[in-house]
Amino acid sequence: MQIGPPAEPAGTDSPRTQAGTAGPSILTPGADQDPYRLRLYRTLREDHPLTYDRGLGAWLLSRYADVAAALTDPRFAGYPHEGAPRGGPAPLGLCLGSLDCAPLPRGARHRPAVQPARGSEALERTAYVLARRIADREQADLVPEFCHWLPLGGALTAAGLRHPDLTRLSRADLHLRIARSSATTCTVHTALRETALASFLANVLDEPCLLEVLGTDPDLIVGAWTETLRRDPPVQIVLRRTLTDVPVSGGTLPAGAAVACLMGAAGRDPDRFAAPDRFDPFRPDPGHLTTGPAHCPAVLLGRLEAEQGLHALLDAMPLIRWAEGFRPTATGLLTRGPRTLLVRPYGAMPPDGRRTARTHRPPDR
Repeated sequence: MQIGPPAEPAGTDSPRTQAGTAGPSILTPGADQDPYRLRLYRTLREDHPLTYDRGLGAWLLSRYADVAAALTDPRFAGYPHEGAPRGGPAPLGLCLGSLDCAPLPRGARHRPAVQPARGSEALERTAYVLARRIADREQADLVPEFCHWLPLGGALTAAGLRHPDLTRLSRADLHLRIARSSATTCTVHTALRETALASFLANVLDEPCLLEVLGTDPDLIVGAWTETLRRDPPVQIVLRRTLTDVPVSGGTLPAGAAVACLMGAAGRDPDRFAAPDRFDPFRPDPGHLTTGPAHCPAVLLGRLEAEQGLHALLDAMPLIRWAEGFRPTATGLLTRGPRTLLVRPYGAMPPDGRRTARTHRPPDR
C-alpha cells in the first residue's frame, strides 16, 4: 500500500477544517525513533485531533471515536475509490480487502459463519517442526526462523496443501504455489500475519509470569492475541475518503478529502481504554477496531497461528526467555512490528543442567 499526496488535496484551505495550529507530521524526522510513537500519538490526540499532514497528503484522525466512525460510517469510502468493505474495511487488521470479506448487500441472506481455518492439524505440525529446529540452540531469532515461516505454512494449508514441506522449496517458490491455488487474497499474502505474530510473541515474552499462565491456560492466548492487535496493530494507517462533509473532533472534514486513520493512536486512546499503553490480556473490553472483519479467513488464520505457534514454542522451549541484553523494538510507518526477536531457547539453564521435559507433542501424521 502506497500513500501519495493528491494533486489538489481536498479541503486543505477550508476554514471549517482548521483545528488551530498545524499538528506534527507522522513523517517528521525522528518520529520513528519513539518505539511506539507514544509522544506523537498523544500530541495528536490531545492537541490536534484533526490536522492536515502535507507530507502524507491526508487529514489525520487519531482519536478512537473518530477512527471508528471513519471505518464504519457510510459517509466514508475506500481510498482512492470505493473498494474496501465498510464495517471492517481493508486493509485493516489482517484483512487485505478480499471480495469474500465485503459486507453483504442490504436484504441479502446472512453469510454462513466461517469455520476455523482448514488444515489446522497440518498447521499445528508445522509450528512444532519450526519450534524444534531452534530448541537446541544457544540463541535464535524468532522473526526470520519462526514468524516468517509459520504464516507461510498457514497459507499453504489454507490453500489445501495438507503437509507443506517448508524445507525443500524457497519462500518464493512456496508463495508461487499459494498464488496458483484457490486461496483468497487475504490468506495468500502473509506479511501482515508475520508482523502481527512477531508483535504477539514480543508482548508475551516480555512478561515471563504471563508466559507461564498462558502455558497452563491456553484459553488466555486468544485474549493476548486480541490485546496485541489493539495495542500494537500491524497496520498503522488505514486510508479513507469522505463522500460528504463529516464533523469530527476538532472540525469538519470536507467532501472528497483523503483521511488517514491512525490505528496505533486510536488503540491507545485513554478515553476508550483504561491504562491504554499497558499490555493486558485480561482487558474486559479490548474492542475489535483493529482485528478486521470477523468472517475474514486471514483473521481466523492469524489467531490460529498465534495459538498453535505459542503452544509449540512453550512445549519445545518451556524456559524460553530473551537473549541477554535484548529488548524488542518495533519499526515501520504503514505496518509496524519488531524485526528481530533474539531469544535463549532454554533461558537460564537449571542448576542440574537438565532441561524441562516436553509435556505434549502433536501426533505424527
